[in-house]
Amino acid sequence: MNAQAMPAPAEGSVDDLGAWRARIKQSKQQLFDRFDAGGRADSLARSLAMLADQVLSAAWLQCGLPDDAALVAVGGYGRGELAPYSDVDILVLLCTPADEATAARIERFIGAAWDLGMDIGSSVRTLDECLAEAQADVTIQTSMLEARRIVGSPDCYARFRAGFDAALDPRTFFDAKLLEMRQRHAKYQDTPYSLEPNCKESPGGLRDLQLILWIARAAGYGSSWAQLESGGLLTAHEAREVRRNENFLKTLRARLHLLARRRQDIIVFDLQTALAESFGYRTTHQRRASEPLMRRYYWAAKAVTQLSTVLLQNIEARLNPDTSGVTRVLSPRFVEKQRMIEVVDDEVFEREPTAILEAFVLYERTHGVNGLSARTLRALYNARHVMNLAWRRDPRNRRLFLDILQAPHGVTHALRLMNQTSVLGSYLLNFGRIVGQMQHDLYHVYTVDQHILMVLRNVRRFAVPDHAHEYPLCSELIADFERPWVLYVAALFHDIAKGRGGDHSQLGMGDARRFCREHGIGEADSALIVWLVEHHLTMSQFAQKQDTSDPAVLRRFADIVGDERHLIALYLLTVADIRGTSPKVWNTWKGRLLEDLFRRARQVLDGAPTDPRTELRERRDGARALLRLQALPEGVEKRLWDDLDVSYFLRHSSEDIAWHTRALHDVPEGAGPRVKARPAPQGEGLQVLIYAKDQPDLFAAICAYFERASLSVLEAHVHTTRRDYALDHFLVVDRDLDAGYRDIANLVEKQLCERLLAHAAGEAPLPTPSRGRLSRLSRAFPIAPRVDLRSDEAGQYYLLSVSANDRTGLLYEIARVFARHHLVLHAARINTLGERVEDTFMIAGRSLGDARMQLQLETELLRAVSI
Repeated sequence: MNAQAMPAPAEGSVDDLGAWRARIKQSKQQLFDRFDAGGRADSLARSLAMLADQVLSAAWLQCGLPDDAALVAVGGYGRGELAPYSDVDILVLLCTPADEATAARIERFIGAAWDLGMDIGSSVRTLDECLAEAQADVTIQTSMLEARRIVGSPDCYARFRAGFDAALDPRTFFDAKLLEMRQRHAKYQDTPYSLEPNCKESPGGLRDLQLILWIARAAGYGSSWAQLESGGLLTAHEAREVRRNENFLKTLRARLHLLARRRQDIIVFDLQTALAESFGYRTTHQRRASEPLMRRYYWAAKAVTQLSTVLLQNIEARLNPDTSGVTRVLSPRFVEKQRMIEVVDDEVFEREPTAILEAFVLYERTHGVNGLSARTLRALYNARHVMNLAWRRDPRNRRLFLDILQAPHGVTHALRLMNQTSVLGSYLLNFGRIVGQMQHDLYHVYTVDQHILMVLRNVRRFAVPDHAHEYPLCSELIADFERPWVLYVAALFHDIAKGRGGDHSQLGMGDARRFCREHGIGEADSALIVWLVEHHLTMSQFAQKQDTSDPAVLRRFADIVGDERHLIALYLLTVADIRGTSPKVWNTWKGRLLEDLFRRARQVLDGAPTDPRTELRERRDGARALLRLQALPEGVEKRLWDDLDVSYFLRHSSEDIAWHTRALHDVPEGAGPRVKARPAPQGEGLQVLIYAKDQPDLFAAICAYFERASLSVLEAHVHTTRRDYALDHFLVVDRDLDAGYRDIANLVEKQLCERLLAHAAGEAPLPTPSRGRLSRLSRAFPIAPRVDLRSDEAGQYYLLSVSANDRTGLLYEIARVFARHHLVLHAARINTLGERVEDTFMIAGRSLGDARMQLQLETELLRAVSI
């Protein structure tokens, strides 16, 4: 059955309504099948709207609505288009206020529409209410802009249309929609390059194209691309590009709805492979099926962004002809017009290719301009063939590109605009290869090119005084850093070799070295740039995976860095890099780890001794000074400290040692467990101190409590005193916590102490782990778990590295394996990277010296962390 042959339901019969609902479902399925067989998305959208028209018209007539009322389609439905699972937005338009009988009929109509399977969004307004609300709310005004009558009084609808059109101010509407677009883009970080973009709302999505047509319609310039082309707002080529990319986005959205069987506009990882296969892409040994599809999407979003910019500028120029003249002459080849940089000649780029990069230099240097004009963008597109090998090798262009990177202002904006216009990828071919490239590492949320530009933006942000409060140390360091542009070059190349196979750091070094040589960068700066690309992961690996309290580890890191300039550069790039992966990856704990490593490495480079005795003395002296400030008597620390070995003092700061001493100095001999908790002094999280009689499964019991309390462990330091007491220090976070950590500290102290008392008495055996559900992202991209066990350099401990998909209860499962093998845990570094964990444990135990037992341990751990 097709949309043109829908019989009306018999009035008042529930059975008939049920049968009619089944026919509607059947008709929809036939439309879906036709689309799956190769139909066009716009044809499907129109057919679904026609089907909805018939259903609602029949229900309207059956419910006996007044003759002077009208049923009006609004929003996308008003355009005569419906995606497979979109809402059906309707307006019941009344020329006179509804009496009780009319209100009952309207309620019956809306109920019947729902009963018939229509997912409607309804409003009921009088003519006067419609016009008043449209004036007060631009969203309602936009919805009504595309209104069309479905059934009911033509006269009532005509009065509404005339009143609405008369009250519509095109200039005010343009300004309001432009502001709305900017707010929407900001919600999506002003980029279409999220790894899970919203194909409707993200920059470059369908909403941007709809916005153009809304504005054009409000201004009377047309309501279709053909009309905008005939009116001179679009060239023939641009019109073809708009239609081609709009059709792709509509097709993608329709298939996304059908795959999800609901309204679904975000291209989530779960559906990307199936969506790609519906387009005919297939997974190979080299790449997932989703990768070429998503790259196609990003290129479409980029094209939509560029075309939208052109159209908005052209419409604005017509709406405001009095302000569309030349503001000032910038150079023989460029002028400023409407706060945009405009070419004086449409063929200037083809005649003088060096003008291409000159445009971006002017964009940086000219205060108050917002971008390139539509005329300039068109000229750039037409000159794409001149951005060839000779253009890239031209010494003048190399000088101009360095000028862009070395400018005091606007570097990030210029490079983003160069990427949007494909100039950056044309100048740096290897950058062009990673535009739209996916990353499936479970913690990056942007494509490779967008991540690189985010990192560069973060480095630039350190130098902006308005943002100095965000990262005070970074802002302080970059203020005194000579030639900070070398950091921008390093940021530009640090991930440029991703996706080529092999170590991207090593491959990127070659690209960076070649760039420096070709652009005449000095030897020292070139060496620093290449070194930063090679080592851009080194600092985070040391800080998050190694025991930086060990003087030998600290010395090894200092030897890699070599001098203070390299250390500062690496620290700044590392913070910017981690911040540019995902909002979820960075936290204050990681910030503290990096800052601690930076400060201690700086001391080493300044000549401070790194032997354990000096470090031990400084930690103890610092803790004693803090205890005196807290009015504790002299020597109060002796009893506790005599029970602790050197490793305890080397793994804790003076502040933490003083806190532990204040909490435990009065614990009597043979006492039961003591638990103390406090908000972390430096950043988010809760510090938890546990002092209890040691036993093999104590760590597992503690982890079991944290799991049940929904607290995630970020860091753990485990020590055994000479009297066989465990002194354990944890940093935990509750990612869903709304209240402050101070509010839950007492609760944690009480509950955990009770748990440990029951466990020591044998009344609380270790519970069975609740294998927590994997996140949606982890299910889409499971990683092969990895376990690596090896002796440390001193042969005293074993270092265990575990990499796996994150899930609730994972640490507890690992702790249970430790308990079964009677392993002693000395320290743990829990590193969560988005949906992946990379945990490091320092363990000891007699069984570790036996190769067979090592193999058994690794096997059990792999089983514990597997999905």
